Amino acid sequence: MTLTYLDLTPAQRELLDALPFDGNHLVDGPPGSGKSVLAAQRVVMLALTGTPAVLLTRSNLLRQSVARLVSELCSDGVDITVATAHSWLAGWYGGDALRADDGWYDWPAFYERAALADPVDLARPLTLVVDEGQDLPPAFYRLCRILGARTTVFADECQRLTTSHSTLAEIAGGLGRCPVHVLHGNHRNTRQTAELAARFHTGPRPPELPGREGPLPRLHALSNLAAVSDLLLGLVASRPDRSIGAVVHSTQAQFELLTRLEQKAPRLRAQMYASQATGGRYRTLDLSRPGIVIVHRSSAKGLQFDTVVVPDSEADAAVDPTSASLRMAYYVMATRARHELHFAYAGDSEPELLRGIPPRILARG
Repeated sequence: MTLTYLDLTPAQRELLDALPFDGNHLVDGPPGSGKSVLAAQRVVMLALTGTPAVLLTRSNLLRQSVARLVSELCSDGVDITVATAHSWLAGWYGGDALRADDGWYDWPAFYERAALADPVDLARPLTLVVDEGQDLPPAFYRLCRILGARTTVFADECQRLTTSHSTLAEIAGGLGRCPVHVLHGNHRNTRQTAELAARFHTGPRPPELPGREGPLPRLHALSNLAAVSDLLLGLVASRPDRSIGAVVHSTQAQFELLTRLEQKAPRLRAQMYASQATGGRYRTLDLSRPGIVIVHRSSAKGLQFDTVVVPDSEADAAVDPTSASLRMAYYVMATRARHELHFAYAGDSEPELLRGIPPRILARG
């Protein structure tokens, strides 16, 4: 069986081909560098060696996205599992896995079970690939080392949105011997979007700006969700072939926005993802079709849309604009956009985080 390559740049292809099959590896790349695409390619390449391979994500919505990539790369005959880290860990441990207060697991119990497991089969080692690995806790990577898993992690510590996250140093330390491979480039955003996102970057130096041109990101003063729905419907009408991600602050706002869209445009078939849902229309989405997708900020990691709208930035009015967590959240949301980016707020004044950005970078109106 041959491997189908997705549309990779020469640098992406070179990095992928240079990764040894054995050992642990950490790939550090900024938004738009192709980490999810390379994670899908990597897990297929490892599975084609005859060893079952597992691709893990923190987010279920990202799991759906990368599962589609994997399906494009290989046939059903390849032994690949694409799962969230929570579901895979629960399946590995068994139904009696105890949850901790942070939503993860009783890690000492996992370590004990791993230590008592059968010796590692060197011919068929446990093979893991992790996408957006900064969102998994350091304890997870210590478990990988105890299990003797060969683990490849794709991560960016400037996109840590969860409360139990890992720095690159913690990932490498947990895995033990783990070379770090750097992935450069931004192949998703326009220069204008990336220049705005750089305002929110928390690392020592923002990534190099891409060369592709596009419209300036815009900040809109919208009085309520009715005005937000009008903005979204206008974007759909002018660009019916594009995907539009509405990234909101709360689950309540998600449902309110969906209700307004369904009332105004029942044929639009807007989609919404709710992490609390266990199945049905709010759990499984078709991310390949154009139209509006409403997601919570916490589920936006790793996704991309032609147009991104962040409609409720006033929700952050009381948050310190120098807060690293707030800046990371806006960095992630901004870098989801392939072509257009819109922020909106309700109220008399612009949110402080956005107020000082000059019009040459963030247009108004």
